[in-house]
Amino acid sequence: MSQHAGSRDLYEGLRKIDTPTITNVVATYPQKPLCLGLYNPWTENWYTDRSIRTIYPEMGPIVGHAVTCVYGLPDPNFQGRLSFMDVVDALDAMKKPTILVIQQKWPDHIMNKAGLAGEVMVTSMKAVGCIGLISNGPSRDVDAVRKLNFQMLLGGVTAGHGEQSVQAVNVPVSVGGMDIAPGDMIHMDENGAVKFPADKAWQVLENAEKMLDEEAVLLEKLRHAKSAEDVRKANGFYGPAPTKK
Repeated sequence: MSQHAGSRDLYEGLRKIDTPTITNVVATYPQKPLCLGLYNPWTENWYTDRSIRTIYPEMGPIVGHAVTCVYGLPDPNFQGRLSFMDVVDALDAMKKPTILVIQQKWPDHIMNKAGLAGEVMVTSMKAVGCIGLISNGPSRDVDAVRKLNFQMLLGGVTAGHGEQSVQAVNVPVSVGGMDIAPGDMIHMDENGAVKFPADKAWQVLENAEKMLDEEAVLLEKLRHAKSAEDVRKANGFYGPAPTKK
């Protein structure tokens, strides 16, 4: 555990950092000393793609532990086995704060019409420490949920839905190009979401703070640059200047 674990709040620290910086530390630049290289940046699904979007970009970053579930049409061979209360129980049992990740599995003709999580579901989730939702499909009640200070990263919004049921709870899921397992840490803001192992959280925070400090120095140099040569001299994050012949 980090030497800072007893002196400051991990989650508060991570919330002060933007998600792209977190991705830079997690895996984007494996050749950089501050990058942990936790995933192959191109071949592994460790951050979200453009198929889902942040509903409240003004809210700023959030971070939490993943609880996962799968929703779909009622199955007569499985109906009644699981319910939303099983999802609530899983949220309640997970270390706080939590982010719920819902993989929606619908037939193609209704995938874009299922406004799954509304004000009642979100209020229930908040009661047990959930602060955000990620889903590949749409949700609804976005005006009401905005007042709850609850972030959503979704495939869109829509006004209604039909019969639905929980197909699985706390299983590996894939949402918006990101593969998530229960307990993974998720960091998300208006740029999207990224995952990393919970036991790496302090290292992610410390490296991200150092990276931001380095970038601040570089950006200050670039703001004063007046020529291509000045930009070249700023160097730093962008690598060594080319050798002149």
